[in-house]
Amino acid sequence: MHRLFPFLQWVPELRRREIWRSDVVAGVTVAAVIIPQSMAYARLAGLPAVYGLYAAFIPPVVAALWGSSRHLATGPVAMASLISATTVGTLAAADGDSYMAYSILLALMVGVIRLLMGVLRLGNLVNFLSAPVVIGFANAAAIVIATSQLSNVLGVRAESGQYHYQTVINVVGAAVAGIHSPSLGIAALAAAILVGLRRRYGKILVAVAVTTLCSWALGFDGEVVGDIPRGLPSIRLPRIDFDIVPQLLTGAMVLTLIGLMEAMSIAKTIATKSKQHIDVNQELIGQGMANLVGSLFQGYAVSGSFSRSAINYDTGAATGFSSVVCSLVVMATLLFLTPLLYHLPQATLAVIIILAVLSLIRVKPLLVAWRVSRADGATAVVTFVVTLAFAPQLHIGIFTGVLLSIGQYLFRTMRPHVAYLARHPDGPLVDADAHGLALDQRIAIIRFDGRLYFGASSFFEDKVLEVVSRLPDLRYIIIDAGGINRLDATGEQTLRRVVEDLRAIDVEVYFTRAKQQFVEVLERSGAIDYIGRDHFFDWNQQALEHLWDQMEPAYRARCPLNVPTPQAESGSWMI
Repeated sequence: MHRLFPFLQWVPELRRREIWRSDVVAGVTVAAVIIPQSMAYARLAGLPAVYGLYAAFIPPVVAALWGSSRHLATGPVAMASLISATTVGTLAAADGDSYMAYSILLALMVGVIRLLMGVLRLGNLVNFLSAPVVIGFANAAAIVIATSQLSNVLGVRAESGQYHYQTVINVVGAAVAGIHSPSLGIAALAAAILVGLRRRYGKILVAVAVTTLCSWALGFDGEVVGDIPRGLPSIRLPRIDFDIVPQLLTGAMVLTLIGLMEAMSIAKTIATKSKQHIDVNQELIGQGMANLVGSLFQGYAVSGSFSRSAINYDTGAATGFSSVVCSLVVMATLLFLTPLLYHLPQATLAVIIILAVLSLIRVKPLLVAWRVSRADGATAVVTFVVTLAFAPQLHIGIFTGVLLSIGQYLFRTMRPHVAYLARHPDGPLVDADAHGLALDQRIAIIRFDGRLYFGASSFFEDKVLEVVSRLPDLRYIIIDAGGINRLDATGEQTLRRVVEDLRAIDVEVYFTRAKQQFVEVLERSGAIDYIGRDHFFDWNQQALEHLWDQMEPAYRARCPLNVPTPQAESGSWMI
């Protein structure tokens, strides 16, 4: 029952006065932020401001009722708005009827995809977006979002280029020819309020109120929001154009993955503080239903907002009821307050967007990725550059990063770490090459740290034959299989072939520390009998003792692999 109606877990808590009072305070506070933000993000999405309010009306309630997080604040966000704009912008002119219809259809598609992923429990697909890809994409997208607002801040109009950087160049050229000073002044005033006002939660509302009053009182001749239809959105099924659906599919998939990554990152961060369990698949269902139902109320694509979720948590929200309160405030705004927003300058909304996305520009994670792994750092940089270069076609940056990540993963699994072990003076068996130690000439111990599957089998065979060529007097090879987590059919055949080829030159192969799943594969295939059950040992030291018993007695004493301390066996697996 709780999976179908997860809100039943927290609804009984509303009987306690302190719970619902905290939720009311949090909901009203978040509403004060989402109302101006949603109008700004709607403009970023290429839609009239009222569509932002529509997207802030129903989706927060639906996401709160069917999601797993009590604090995730769903609604219009910068990233989803930009991706929506770049997806629909290639198919229709901004602000036109077709553009609005396609934006709503895109939200419906995102909702269906997320809902299906949640029902089918495919939440782990988000793992295809590695941290370096997200870092590179988020930084590039933030720059694209911020620079897309320059024309509104400067009060100029410029021709759009095929790529975003061309549009920015055109805007700069138009600004050189002449800036609209009143627009720049309004933008500066809004920025001063947003940056200088110490109060954390109400400053966006203050900036909107002050600049709207100034616009009305001074007869501001720049661009304003204008007429916003009064009343609630009508319920209607989005216009489904099956010729357009395939063209929106790529954008819908990008929105699904990026939106899920955003929502889960936010939800898990806050859940760590609130000690709440987050179910990825349930959150997918909640986010999917929010977009699906929202599209029936003329809303465009939405996701979780980090800033509003943080405000929701910090102001004391205890349950999803805070999102219900937030939506009620948005509803009241649509019913009664929209005439007051006529004189709201577009420059103010532009500044709200720019300051909101500045937090997405983070250089430190990129530097950390570079220090951790040059390959990861390169992936982040390439994703960043490609996203910037091909904007507004943002999906090219995402797909490039994903392909690079998959390529790196395959390369790493195809060439896992292999160590030739030698006895350290302190006792344990360690990587001989890493510690500058000599190998024993007659017994080699090889540790393979990875899956022995079709992609890595040839590499494994090469490494075994390499030690044979390095040690002409070699008689025994011990394969330390403790790091082999998976063995497939190709890996099993490779093991058979290696054992057979080495026996042909009088070299016997033994296995130690093999995991149960490794042994089970050999049992099912019959390879364990071919290799010999007496060739498997729990520990390296046991295998060594067995081999020394078969060799001349004097060799044990002089063997470099002999244990110099009683503690050696306990650390014999260490590198």
